[in-house]
Amino acid sequence: MWSRDGKWIVFQSNGPGVETDDLFAIPSNGGEVLNLTDTPNVSETNPVWSPDGTRLAILYKVASSPVYDIAVFDWKTHQVHNVTQEKTADHAWIDPVWSPDSNTIYAIRYRSDQNDSNLYRIDLATSALENLTPHDGDRRTMFPRISPDGHTFLVSSDDSDGYLSVALLDTVTHQIDWVTNSRSQAIAGGFSPDGRQFAYSVNDDGRTDVYLADTSTRRSAKIMLPVGQNTLSDRWSPFNPHGGQLLISHESSTQPRDLWVYTIPSRNSRQLTFSAIAGLRGSTIPSANLVHYRSFDNRVISAFMWVPFNVNRDSANPGIVIAHGGPIGQSVDSFDGLVAALVTRGYVCIAPNVRGSSGYGMAFQKANTKDIGGGDLQDEVYAAKFLTASGFVDAKKIGITGISYGGTMTLMAVGKAPDVWAAGVEALGILDWRAWIEHSERNQREYFESLLGDPIRDEAIYEKSSFLTYIRNAKAPLLALYGDDDPQLSREQAEHIVSTLKAAGLTVEAHYYSGEGHGFSKREDQIDVARQTVNWFDRYLKSKN
Repeated sequence: MWSRDGKWIVFQSNGPGVETDDLFAIPSNGGEVLNLTDTPNVSETNPVWSPDGTRLAILYKVASSPVYDIAVFDWKTHQVHNVTQEKTADHAWIDPVWSPDSNTIYAIRYRSDQNDSNLYRIDLATSALENLTPHDGDRRTMFPRISPDGHTFLVSSDDSDGYLSVALLDTVTHQIDWVTNSRSQAIAGGFSPDGRQFAYSVNDDGRTDVYLADTSTRRSAKIMLPVGQNTLSDRWSPFNPHGGQLLISHESSTQPRDLWVYTIPSRNSRQLTFSAIAGLRGSTIPSANLVHYRSFDNRVISAFMWVPFNVNRDSANPGIVIAHGGPIGQSVDSFDGLVAALVTRGYVCIAPNVRGSSGYGMAFQKANTKDIGGGDLQDEVYAAKFLTASGFVDAKKIGITGISYGGTMTLMAVGKAPDVWAAGVEALGILDWRAWIEHSERNQREYFESLLGDPIRDEAIYEKSSFLTYIRNAKAPLLALYGDDDPQLSREQAEHIVSTLKAAGLTVEAHYYSGEGHGFSKREDQIDVARQTVNWFDRYLKSKN
């Protein structure tokens, strides 16, 4: 985040396998990087400058605690003062927002299962808290954006039917005025500098559009941009200081993310950045097709499907199911280098939004609670059936791959549905949920226990959700990719997969990336993951008769 006077840039950073961040600052004209906090056992993140430029609102978490609190960092003295003192282990704070006069902070207090949250006012002089969105039952209020006069918030809330809608919230009367009301996920964007307009985005089945609305009339219009993911920044106002332009990011399955500028008076859009390398042309990559299919229980599942150019519809091509991360992630129409690498090499790919995915309402998001590797896995299996039914794919040439929760789905797939898959590539997959929770941060532990239950009381649920229960059923050749410094998944756990499968006479290989945690951050490692994945599927899918 830039300082208000433009002289400093503040950012957060940690080391490989380290889950506590410090705040750093660097002069905007170059110079020495300063560690502002230097607290090995405390994580300070998400800095937001006060309007008067004297303080930063931050998230503050002691390593041994499950709770994120809101704190204030004094720019002059470097002293940190907590303004919330959360006492409940299954609640935490996020998204601090300053009032225009710098005397008040607003923030979201949420439950660890992410199914309930409220917007609070925090008086910095008295530390008094006021809940602006009291309610009965579960309801989420998220993404608060304050008006220039401080009287109104633009928020996302699912008060009506479990689908996030955009609304205007009066900070004094607490009255809420709905702007959207549809079965699509709407995300608050921000107000123009004069408060006369506001922007928001709507995720409709994995494709997102930006809307511009009049604050007084509530009338809104979609900004015309290419199809894909058109989104607004979640860290600063999307409007320029004069209010005449919006900054929007655009990407699709054929185009990496770039920035676009929309000029409001003329209603014209222009591309501002061009991130694609010279040899990468969108015209050479097949576009994502939005498809739907019925799963084992007749539930309709949404997915994106890519069909390579010039393939015959002769049921002879290899296919790949792409399992997304999460669990509450969502496959969307965005650029994915791995998918591009696979589909341009002749693989028909499908990325389903299985039950438990976000973007389809709270009931759907909760549909895999205490059933990881159950109904959600069947949705992956039925994605493979859809590939076969399309007429493009040979049922004996289908693989599955994914990262994190997607890696877990890959493991469960080859273990619980061994006859469906001809090969699998899993990255950072969770072998055993009890071991994962034991090594996770406490706030993550709270979330996963809300998803799976108590590890002792609900032992049977953990047993049926663990790949270790089905590991000896696996038949498909499996490639496992892990970070050497993953704090939740030790190398010993990954090596246990390899040794057990090899002892059963199965084909399995593993690769470990030095300096990587639960994710692949180095560009050379991202490229190698894609290369190894393609090579593995080439070996075990394209060679099949």
